[in-house]
Amino acid sequence: MNGKFPKIPLFIIATILFGLKTYIIYRFLFHIELENAMQELILAINPFVSAFLIFAISVWLKKPTSQMKFLRYTALIGSVILYFNLVFYRSFTDFITIPQLFQASNMGDLGSSIFSLLEVYDVLLFADVAIIWYLSRKKSDVLSVSYPKSGRVFALAMSLMLLAGNFFLAEMERPQLFTRAFDREYLVKNIGIFNYHIYDLALHSKVKSQKVFADGNELPEIKEYVNEHVQSDESSPLHGIAKGKNLIFISAESMQSFVINNKMKGQVITPFLNSLTKDDSTFYFKNFYHQTQQGKTSDSEFLLENSLYPLSRGAVFFTHGQNEYHALPEMLNQKGYYTSVFHSNNKSFWNRDQMYDSLGYDHFYGEKAFEVTDQNSIGWGLEDKAFFEQSMKYLRSQKQPFYTKFITLTNHFPFELNKDKASIGEFDSNSKTLNNYFQTVRYTDEALRQFFNQLKESGLYKDSIIVIMGDHYGISENHNKAMAKYLGKDQISPYDHVQLQRVPLFIHIPGYDKGKVMSEVSGQIDLKPTLLHMLGVSTKNDIYFGNDLFVDDRKDYIAFRNGDFVSDQYVSTDGICYLRKSGEPVKQKENQDDANKSENPCEPITQKVEKELGYSDDLIYGDLFRFVNFSTGKNSSNTKIK
Repeated sequence: MNGKFPKIPLFIIATILFGLKTYIIYRFLFHIELENAMQELILAINPFVSAFLIFAISVWLKKPTSQMKFLRYTALIGSVILYFNLVFYRSFTDFITIPQLFQASNMGDLGSSIFSLLEVYDVLLFADVAIIWYLSRKKSDVLSVSYPKSGRVFALAMSLMLLAGNFFLAEMERPQLFTRAFDREYLVKNIGIFNYHIYDLALHSKVKSQKVFADGNELPEIKEYVNEHVQSDESSPLHGIAKGKNLIFISAESMQSFVINNKMKGQVITPFLNSLTKDDSTFYFKNFYHQTQQGKTSDSEFLLENSLYPLSRGAVFFTHGQNEYHALPEMLNQKGYYTSVFHSNNKSFWNRDQMYDSLGYDHFYGEKAFEVTDQNSIGWGLEDKAFFEQSMKYLRSQKQPFYTKFITLTNHFPFELNKDKASIGEFDSNSKTLNNYFQTVRYTDEALRQFFNQLKESGLYKDSIIVIMGDHYGISENHNKAMAKYLGKDQISPYDHVQLQRVPLFIHIPGYDKGKVMSEVSGQIDLKPTLLHMLGVSTKNDIYFGNDLFVDDRKDYIAFRNGDFVSDQYVSTDGICYLRKSGEPVKQKENQDDANKSENPCEPITQKVEKELGYSDDLIYGDLFRFVNFSTGKNSSNTKIK
């Protein structure tokens, strides 16, 4: 070696630096649950496997300058992908999917929400990129840039062997990892974020082709399942109770049930909503769950309007906004209702302008319908009190009967509110998000009280039914430590996390005196048939997966998009079956004969949930409603859909 050290391949240095950085992000910045030593091993291996696979491509580039440039820009692009996932994860405890990249038009509206997710130390996450750039430009004389053919082939073979080994261990740890891919955390934990993105791209290409090859022959099987396992023939005791009345629906942004009838530091959080739980004209559902996924508020709208499940990846509002639907607004239009949405945001956010046309809405009152100033707006836009107040002039002028949906904004992450408008103090925890949350929830509660009074003054109140629903969670898993402190727990268990997915649902019927607190398990998917039946509209030929909330003969579970569920008896999450009322894991008795071991009591419902989610996906991906004539219940080939 003539007294000199051997030259070091830069792609090896890049692999070590980038792999180490990725592992640190996985282990300490993503809140990935590790249950055993095998999962620890796989998580430690896959960052380096992915890095080696990508950076080893450089050895096939003949020019040294091309090799160096490839390594520099690959490290930069890879770091940007990692960082975008990290910022997204801080908000949603989830990973970016290909469909969400098509939602980039939303980014300009996020404003302070994004900046609140950035940390000063984030700049250190690009340190490896700086080192690689420095070495490739200033120390190229000590780096190896020439590789014999055997060396290049060895690097390729080693890449494939490492990848195969990673996948083998992943399949051992999580059988059917790729066929039961509801949980993106499992994919990232087992194969790494970059392989996950490649898999997600392949999956996206597959589902995009489903519409092309769909012909409607899938419908009879879906309808047969729905008739047998989902929809009830039993007539609702409240069928037609609101016939001819206006339907006013309020989507309460990020409102979770843990604030209802509760206090924070001795202060009542939601006095008005608390009063509704005791109102004889109100049905309050205390075990009502949101079922949204990546589409959040838009997913809750989709569930409400269609009684179909949202997609596991992206938002239906974006990915399938041009589909044919048989939605709540369209069905009410056919009964003479005027339909509208009030939301003080721009029409392109969540692709609402296109999707609302597909759902059958007559009019969307977006941000241009409101006077938004510095004094009456904060965070995401117009404050709720001003929003309802300015909406009244339009509401009074609408043709009756009408179905109108209001989407509030103030109680939105990062839950900012001017101190002079806060009527309750902050919580004291390590989470600024949770600390602020109680103030914005109270503000929305006050805005709702004001709106009820305005409805009474306008004369619309007595001729309307009013529904208030929390659209999705506001406090994510990233704030579990603070939530545990508020709830007086040592920690938030998986079972506790599921219970925190409860959101309030109020159905207020002025003049009705038989309201009560409803304890049955229910979810957002149940609203469409419930509201239609209350308005006296038949759903005989419809296809949906919810149940009328007032019917006794209904399925005994609600499903989450990731395959978890809550039933009358059980809660299934993270692969664990819990008793719903006690929160204790179900202890399975094992017989001496292994073949006769008692079955996991959650498994039969899990199978139904997976089938139901799959059928709902088929309807959306295949755009199957285009083949249905809902007035006759026949498909395009004139075959009765039984």
